[in-house]
Amino acid sequence: MSAIGLTRETRAVADEAHGELLPGQPRLRTGKRAGGRGRLFTWRKALACAIFLCALVAGAFSYLYVAIDIPDANQQAKAESNLYLFSDGTRLARTGEINRESVPLGRVPVDVRYAIVAAENKDFYSDPGISLTGTARGIVNTLLGKGKQGGSTITQQYVKNYYLSQEQTVSRKVKELVISLKVDRQNSKDDILAGYLNSSYYGRRAYGIQAAARAYHDKDVEDLTVEEGAYLAALLQAPSQYDWAIAGPEGKRLVQQRWNYVLDNMVGEGRLDSGARQRLRFRVPVAPKPAAGLGRQAGYLLDAARRELTASGISEQELASGGWRIALHIDPQKQRALERAIATGLGGAGAGPPAGTAELDANRQAGAVSVDPGTGRILALYGGRDYSQHYISNATRTDYQAGPTFEPVALAAALENDGENGLTEVRQTAGDLGIDPTASGFTAPQATTLGLIGVSPLEMAGVYATFGNQGRKVTPSIVKSVQRDGTRTQMPGAVGGQAITARTADIVTVSLSGGAFDDGQSVASASGSSDDRKAQWFIGSTPDLVTSIGLFGEDAKTQQQVSLGESSQGSPADMWAMYTGGATEADVGAGPLRLEPGESLGGQVQAAQALGVGQNIDLGDLPAADGEVHDRERLPLRSGDEPRGSVDQHRLGEVGEAAEAECLLDHGRRAAHHLGCARGP
Repeated sequence: MSAIGLTRETRAVADEAHGELLPGQPRLRTGKRAGGRGRLFTWRKALACAIFLCALVAGAFSYLYVAIDIPDANQQAKAESNLYLFSDGTRLARTGEINRESVPLGRVPVDVRYAIVAAENKDFYSDPGISLTGTARGIVNTLLGKGKQGGSTITQQYVKNYYLSQEQTVSRKVKELVISLKVDRQNSKDDILAGYLNSSYYGRRAYGIQAAARAYHDKDVEDLTVEEGAYLAALLQAPSQYDWAIAGPEGKRLVQQRWNYVLDNMVGEGRLDSGARQRLRFRVPVAPKPAAGLGRQAGYLLDAARRELTASGISEQELASGGWRIALHIDPQKQRALERAIATGLGGAGAGPPAGTAELDANRQAGAVSVDPGTGRILALYGGRDYSQHYISNATRTDYQAGPTFEPVALAAALENDGENGLTEVRQTAGDLGIDPTASGFTAPQATTLGLIGVSPLEMAGVYATFGNQGRKVTPSIVKSVQRDGTRTQMPGAVGGQAITARTADIVTVSLSGGAFDDGQSVASASGSSDDRKAQWFIGSTPDLVTSIGLFGEDAKTQQQVSLGESSQGSPADMWAMYTGGATEADVGAGPLRLEPGESLGGQVQAAQALGVGQNIDLGDLPAADGEVHDRERLPLRSGDEPRGSVDQHRLGEVGEAAEAECLLDHGRRAAHHLGCARGP
């Protein structure tokens, strides 16, 4: 290569490449070499930092490993009772009797042991006692306030149950990690498994697998079959949710799914023959034995409180370990009034039903929830005739259709979506209002038209309370305060942000309005039977109280849903009237509340007229939100139609304005059609 015409720097580079440098000529550094050294220096720094951090972590962990000893067993076996109080401080119930009996591992059938391992920790016999990924995930979720996180090994769960507490803190999780490593080194896997089986909580106040065998299968642990063992293994994930006696449809589906998961894992791990697996069938466990002091309504109230507490992050095992002082929002006077009203309507004894009341129909069940819409507090709740005889709470069960009481939800969806109220819009609005968007019935034909969605009185009380609270989301709350060892646990607020706009909520409320008490309190209501005739509803609202009452058909022997049929006994509307103010204070009868022509409804809406079935409905010019005035239209009702599939009576108007209208809708007429500002049927 010729050096002619090259620059001095270029020639120098060429000379250096050939090892030729002129006397006194400096060695030039190219950019490439300088950059390479810079990157090398950066990687060296990064590597040094990584080594330093690893050494720091290793040193810290070594210190913790030496400093943290395996403690003595915790005092859970000596757990105190839980005290439950009414809102005025009087005692509701005291619980805490723990059913515990430890047994040696030899008494537990091998198949049952493998079922537990298959459910909770498939690698139990080969792992070092900890799961670093599961623990790290748990610590991160604790720091982020996301509550409990699964993924712990059987050894870690045993350490938490036997040596530590159920509190969700980073320090407890670090201790759990260190102690689990030590326990795994110092004990055999069989010893650890025996400790885990005897310290775990299975629900029904049963600690340990022997107590669980007696509670759910009425037999000793050595007599358990693999099917029964798989059910107990499934319970460990969510004891109360998976308890067949009190589980709703979704809980029963989930526990059977979990049961199948356990058995399939046993097959996958070579612990169960696939042919034998195919022959196994799920067996329904025995009913629980009544707990002292939890008969009549007490058990239902405590069940509702337990659901709320566990949803807030307190584990069932922590709650069952005792020492809690829990005050409820339940007003003793309102609670007694609700119990008396429903017992009278059902014809039950003990509440003083009037002479001539029909004989008790065992196939009729009732559930009710009464809420203060301004605060979301549950002031009264009725779950069934007696918790010791019917463990499923009718106040929280979601397996009966909403029927006509769902129509205001569809109306709200139409208002929120410019007149569109298809399945997507209605489901979204329902979820915003507090109805489970995955509830049964949503995907059925005409689901929203006929109200085929499964709901509970508790959910519907929250929905209608949200309507009455100008669209601010109300999630009914039964727990007033909860504390342990002098430390109060903060509970989530019952009233949240806007679920729907205030305008939508006001229009829906006015559409339901139809009467007033003597003191001027306005009344809004919705009522009717479900399409399958298995449920009857009445939801009545005043400015201070929203009460949802459901009457359900259930075979007393099989607990299968049945038609309510015709009955001379009290309707949900009668029960509501007696509870809220007495039948003489508001003329509710068995149908809609009515206003006489020109009578005032709380100073908001003047009834233009009182219409009955068989007449045409005349919607006057109704101002819309955008200032438009919609044309008058007439919606005919056929004479003889029964308005059971809709809210009985709607009055539409703009709250605080002179606009007013009233209509009575027949079965199947949709909210988008009868609202003046909605677009089309």
